[in-house]
Amino acid sequence: MVENCEAVLDSKSAPLHPRVLRPGDAVRLVSPASTPDEQAVEQAVAVLERSGLRVELGRHVFDRYGYLAGRDEDRLGDLNEALRDSTVRAIIATRGGKGAYRIADGLDLAALRADPKPLIGFSEITILHLAMWGGAGVPGIHGACWSAAQFGERAEQSFLRALLTTEAVTIRCEPHEPTSTLTTGGRAEGILLGGNLDMIATAAGWTLPGLQGAILLIEDVEKGLGHVDRNLTRLLKSGALAGVAGVAVGQFTGFASSKGVTVVELLRERLAHLAVPILGGLPFGHGDNPVAVPVGTQAVLDASGGTLTVAAAMR
Repeated sequence: MVENCEAVLDSKSAPLHPRVLRPGDAVRLVSPASTPDEQAVEQAVAVLERSGLRVELGRHVFDRYGYLAGRDEDRLGDLNEALRDSTVRAIIATRGGKGAYRIADGLDLAALRADPKPLIGFSEITILHLAMWGGAGVPGIHGACWSAAQFGERAEQSFLRALLTTEAVTIRCEPHEPTSTLTTGGRAEGILLGGNLDMIATAAGWTLPGLQGAILLIEDVEKGLGHVDRNLTRLLKSGALAGVAGVAVGQFTGFASSKGVTVVELLRERLAHLAVPILGGLPFGHGDNPVAVPVGTQAVLDASGGTLTVAAAMR
């Protein structure tokens, strides 16, 4: 029986870490949101097989149903099938896009708790990461953009390190990233939760776990500033961000200014209400060659030193 995916855990819960992957382990590629490009999937398979992993494809990976990778029941079926298969040691989303929010409350959380395995993806996949943490306490990996134009050496190496080792990850603020100017001072510790801002706001009230004591991770791409404003205001006014210990800000890519206001200025004004350490300029999100980072694990945000150190998702 599939449980309702309303969040029952919070940022103070102890993570239920999956086992680190070993050569010969099976990974399953699924498409919980939009249909991937076949060339991108071929690239993903090549990267994984070079690392000694066995790659399997979900039955509906290339389905098309409008802007979705098939019907809701088929996309969810592929994901739950992977959760229930004891031979599958990690689940990798082929892309984001749209539609993961339609199936986030249908995850087989009992299977996930009984056999923890990470979900790897970002953007739209954030809402599934939040549901898996809130319902089962299982960490994931935010990253792995399979677009050939974006998936460079740094992206590949950080993805494989997050999947195949138990090493902590340290990400440094990059001054050329526009959000670097948001950096304040101070230090915070807590479970790192979040990812795509739009999906965090979408999850509020159902799959968003309690964030008290957490470090909030945010990034986004190509939306109107009013949309970003509404998302942050909703999270602030609803109390969803109450007690957040710090904020790690990644790439906000493709945002045009509106009437003289930039997305960085908007973020600064909204995030100031939290009065917590903020570290911007982190190279994860929708930009070129993004770093993969574990989510749902313990992290230390050192805004004064310009670093975010995150414990491994795997054990």
